[in-house]
Amino acid sequence: MLDTLHIENIAVVKEADIHFPPGFTVLTGETGAGKSIIIDAMNLLLGARPQRDLIRSGEEAAIAAAYFAVLPKPLAAQMTESGIRLEDDETMYLQRTVHADGKAVTRIGGRPVSVSSQKEFISQLIAIHGQHDNQMFLNPDTHILYLDDYAGLYDALQIYGRQYHQYLEIKNKIRSLQKGEQEKARMVELLKYQISDIDAGKLKVREEEQLIAKRNKLQNAEKISKQVKTVYHALFRNEKGYSAAELIDRAVTALDQMTEIIPEAAAYSEKLNEFRYEMEDIAETVRGYAEEEDGDPTLLLDKIETRLDTISKLKKKYGATVEEVLAYREKAVHDLEDMTLSDEKIAELNAQLKETQTALAASAKALTAARIQAGKQLSERIMQELAFLDMEKVRFAVSVRPLSSVSGEMTDEDRRYNAYGCDQVEFLISTNPGEPMKSLDRIASGGELSRIMLAAKCVTAGTEQGRTMIFDEVDTGVSGKTSQKIGMKLKQLSKSGCQVICVTHSAQIAALADAHLFISKHEVDGRVETSVKGLDRDGRIAELSRIIGGIEMTEAIRKTAEELLDNGQNL
Repeated sequence: MLDTLHIENIAVVKEADIHFPPGFTVLTGETGAGKSIIIDAMNLLLGARPQRDLIRSGEEAAIAAAYFAVLPKPLAAQMTESGIRLEDDETMYLQRTVHADGKAVTRIGGRPVSVSSQKEFISQLIAIHGQHDNQMFLNPDTHILYLDDYAGLYDALQIYGRQYHQYLEIKNKIRSLQKGEQEKARMVELLKYQISDIDAGKLKVREEEQLIAKRNKLQNAEKISKQVKTVYHALFRNEKGYSAAELIDRAVTALDQMTEIIPEAAAYSEKLNEFRYEMEDIAETVRGYAEEEDGDPTLLLDKIETRLDTISKLKKKYGATVEEVLAYREKAVHDLEDMTLSDEKIAELNAQLKETQTALAASAKALTAARIQAGKQLSERIMQELAFLDMEKVRFAVSVRPLSSVSGEMTDEDRRYNAYGCDQVEFLISTNPGEPMKSLDRIASGGELSRIMLAAKCVTAGTEQGRTMIFDEVDTGVSGKTSQKIGMKLKQLSKSGCQVICVTHSAQIAALADAHLFISKHEVDGRVETSVKGLDRDGRIAELSRIIGGIEMTEAIRKTAEELLDNGQNL
């Protein structure tokens, strides 16, 4: 729920902090005072692209920020999983800064987030219902979403979605196996060649590394032999002098002769013997390095180079490593089996497809039945709401038709279903008696559409709990009596668990609000600035009087405003 909105350097607003209490809040003010700026700031928070002239003249950046109190638990969990730290009481601070060069940065809790994440998260907290939202409501493609949301079909759609995905997957496998016979024959020959080519190489894991090591040894055989002799003579056996082993033997003998006089000498003698055995072992091991391979070294090198060349050619064709080449072979074998056994495989897949189609059809049929029933209920409830809003002659209906009836005769099974089932949902309306039902996008006026949208929101209020719903231009082109009814519906929405904010020109709507914010503009140092302040009872009466009476403010107008406010607060 929105607690505070901060606006800085947006259009004529230099700086403003606006507190929005729970319940129903209205914003009023003279034409041009800046009411639309509030909506612009909200749109920025929702991730809208900033306009070039948004930043106040002479400033480097504009800021829209909001503090949200008590986030819905599912949203808080979703944000935490995304790495966004929330306060202990699950509150959130969001700030979007727009710079003069057009770049915008969004931070949630001080952490930068992408615009897509911003839209995903904030759209669950704020919804603006104005001309754009009305246009969305006009789009028949969105009507199925409204109906499914009202009908509570989330779980059923999840089950259907998994079946639909499986259905498409099987269909794609069958199509892949049913390629043209010529193409199939070509692929079979290619796969056979590739498998044979790799098999001829008789590759072994780690063979290449071992061959490279052996080649390196053969290429440096003379150097290895020389150094091995040096090590062997120095450690163990030397014809031209004493080796380390012989010197240790002499030292051991000397220590043994001192043991009767110096007991510790025995321990040293033992350690030296251990060193000698280790040196002998090292000398013999190193001596083995110089052992020559059987055969001519030159021929051995040629053999190694030939083998490495074979491995290199296979790697160039089938993978960067021997492991990848062998994995390629396994895949080729699998693909070849699929192709050579395609008839059996297709028969097996067709059996799976038939089973999946049966389950898919049953799920789609259940969705259709639920939509038809929910559509009737939704139509009746919206017409009840419209009648209350002085549109009692309006007929509203939810059309649920098979997809095939929308696009004509279809023989391809794929086109009978989509991600939402097998239905085309459309909202139809007749605004005058005797007129046929038509699509919503052909209704007469924006004012009628706003009331229809409001009626729909009143009916689906249960799905909006915890959200901040902002209404703009909802009172366009309606009379005072109808305005009061619109206000009553907005108040009803606010009592259903939503926070409702309405920008209005109607005194009847304003009188019903729990809180009233007044937007005004004034001149400071030769420049126009907009400010927002909350009104107390006297302030509300004065503002309602202004809206009702216009230029001349009489005592009669003031009494009318006072009575209007009292009546509104008692409803």
